[in-house]
Amino acid sequence: MSNLTAISEGIRADFLARNAARDEAINRSRELIRFCAEGIRAIHRHEWEKADEKLSAARSRANELCAGIAGYPDLYHTGYTQDALKEVVEAFCTRAMVRGDTLPTPEELGVQSATFLNGLAEAATELRRFILDILRREDGRVAEAERLLEWMDDVYDQLVTFDFPDAITGGLRRQTDIVRGVLERTRGDLTTTVQQQRLQAALKRAE
Repeated sequence: MSNLTAISEGIRADFLARNAARDEAINRSRELIRFCAEGIRAIHRHEWEKADEKLSAARSRANELCAGIAGYPDLYHTGYTQDALKEVVEAFCTRAMVRGDTLPTPEELGVQSATFLNGLAEAATELRRFILDILRREDGRVAEAERLLEWMDDVYDQLVTFDFPDAITGGLRRQTDIVRGVLERTRGDLTTTVQQQRLQAALKRAE
């Protein structure tokens, strides 16, 4: 029993370090989610400079988060860490789709495959708000709304091909079902708007 105290103290030191890393990871995850939310809000408002600033800050915070728990794989795979990284994917993919840029890759964002796909799914549902905002304007830029709807369609078409257990995909099947529902509602809204515009144009021609 002569080494029991030494063993206990070693374990205590490990727990203290792990707990400190956990607390720091939770704080950084919250900060990261806030930057991503502010970035998406700026994208909705077409405040591109502010959006780029927020997403740049989010990327830095994501790197810091991952570096802080590099020695603790269990903390990396916890819900709060993966949820925060998923928000990063959502923000960057939303910006890319709205601006017509190339999508970032999982490697570029420093996330795992399942996290990327779930973040991409949330980005696709975020496009509904953009489309509805477009349809509410008097100028009715239907072509832009159709472009974003096509993005939603393409994302869904890819998501349904990942037929793997939820333990592998991180619950992607549920996210895919959500995307399908949002896609169908958005397609219906866009179709109704286009039909109304065609009817109005026909009435004007008749006059």
